[in-house]
Amino acid sequence: MDNPIWLIAAVVLILVAVIAIVAVRARGTDSAVVDIEPSRPKGLLAAGLGRILRGNLDDRTWEHLEELLLSADVGVEPTTDIVERVRSAGPSTVEEARSLLSEALKAQFLAHGRELSLTAKPAVVLVIGVNGSGKTTTIAKLAHRLTQEGRTVILGAADTFRAAAGEQLDTWAKRVGVDVVMGQQGGDPASVAFDAVSSAKAKGGDVVIVDTAGRLHGKKNLMAELQKIHRVLSAEAGVSEVLLVLDATSGQNGLAQVEQFGEAVPLTGILLAKLDGTARGGIVVAVERRLGVPVKFVGLGERLEDLRPFDPEVFVDDLLEES
Repeated sequence: MDNPIWLIAAVVLILVAVIAIVAVRARGTDSAVVDIEPSRPKGLLAAGLGRILRGNLDDRTWEHLEELLLSADVGVEPTTDIVERVRSAGPSTVEEARSLLSEALKAQFLAHGRELSLTAKPAVVLVIGVNGSGKTTTIAKLAHRLTQEGRTVILGAADTFRAAAGEQLDTWAKRVGVDVVMGQQGGDPASVAFDAVSSAKAKGGDVVIVDTAGRLHGKKNLMAELQKIHRVLSAEAGVSEVLLVLDATSGQNGLAQVEQFGEAVPLTGILLAKLDGTARGGIVVAVERRLGVPVKFVGLGERLEDLRPFDPEVFVDDLLEES
């Protein structure tokens, strides 16, 4: 026992055991809601405003404010409206200008309710969006949130076009602890959606969340496919929500790509994914203005718990928060 090698070995074994215990406990938190505040887009405009709103407020001030809002992805029309609202009010101090800017930003958001309509049993939620937008992950986060509220959720893997799409959704379903109804690759997506609703009815499920294809090429066929799924679901159980998943990091170009979805099926809300991954949080303003439907949830991190209800008041306050 005088040999130091034995002592070193014992210390190493203890350290390994401690690390293993910590890792097991960390994995155990995946299935529970952890009250940790995710990253929010705080102060994204504050730094720029600090350089713009100082001293005399003149025409150059409003030009620079317009440039700042456009660089934050607010969009041309909302930016024009916001700057005009602030400028025409004739603020005489920086504090007044900031207050008016806050009011103008909040005025851009729709007055619609942002809660999910899930009163039907089962409530059917159709989720659409382009591939790569974070759609499947967002579905898993939504399913997790609903199960934490005590609802029984069943997923429908109606993206039968993309290779391994069903397997990916199945992996998330196992992690969340919900059932998933799958079909054959290349099969009829509407049939999968129908089977998912039938399964929910038989099992007494509360919510069915249906994933769909999101290939950008062959848009005409995709839109026809989505319309068929919507018709089938409407006839079988009614569609409570049609939610579009949009990647916040894709900016104005990404927004332009998804406008056709709203023309194909009646959107009820937006799930804005990856908001924590962009420094241009103004895209939230542009989304509501351009698509005419409310942002209901935003993705603010990688964890299952990081899908949060969207509150325009809090969002604008965070954008303008000074460090």
